[in-house]
Amino acid sequence: MTRQSVVLEIDRHIATIRLDRADNRNSMTPDLLEGVSNAVAQVRDEGDVRCIVITGSGDTFCGGKDFKSAAAVDESTPAHERTYAIYSYFLSILDLEVPTIAAMNGDAVGGGLGLALVCDIRVANAEANYGAPFVRVGMHPGMASTLLLPRFMGLPNATELLLTGRVVDGAEAARLGLVNHAVSPDDVLPKAMSIAEEIASAAPLAVRWTKRSINDALNEDIKAAAYREAMQQSRSTETDDFKEGVRAHLKGEKPYFQGR
Repeated sequence: MTRQSVVLEIDRHIATIRLDRADNRNSMTPDLLEGVSNAVAQVRDEGDVRCIVITGSGDTFCGGKDFKSAAAVDESTPAHERTYAIYSYFLSILDLEVPTIAAMNGDAVGGGLGLALVCDIRVANAEANYGAPFVRVGMHPGMASTLLLPRFMGLPNATELLLTGRVVDGAEAARLGLVNHAVSPDDVLPKAMSIAEEIASAAPLAVRWTKRSINDALNEDIKAAAYREAMQQSRSTETDDFKEGVRAHLKGEKPYFQGR
């Protein structure tokens, strides 16, 4: 029997999507990405769902890119198109009409943080680590983080976080506006479910229309921003600095970047 990488449960108008590859830090492997996309499609067709909670198994919400994997590469497709295609699985969450809540049970970095950013509300583990440390491995940010982080945190805080690649704990993330709430590890999912229950108890059509109005009021389309970033990100992965960043990351060493 094939193991599921993503588990979907629906109970009393609330759907829970759980990344279930704790053994691999819930990283963005092909099976997990496809599992998220499939769960989103299933929930989108389920008219009784009024709120969706996305969480992870183990002590990681989502570990982002799986640098250890050696997936086959289709060289006939431009690099930026391949990059955007990877993110498109998580970006499918943007197509949901009902509110989404990220119950960030543990660490979320890089693309893993991107998963939380495309949700409407974020509940963090006060003790876990969060950030977009792309520049630390010689890569341009992705998953529309250059649009979303300034939107949530304000330009000064987002600029510092993106340009330094700094990772902060959940308590600091809440202070900076990156997340709505930071609670103890055991309280992350209960807090998220409590908010989901409040949303689910409100008028369903009014909630959907309110979410749409909030999103319509924003300027740049998130998917367009993600595509723009994919262009720059694919260029950055062709550099020697990116190779050095990944090498140092896998060995737990400090990278030596030379700007090439």
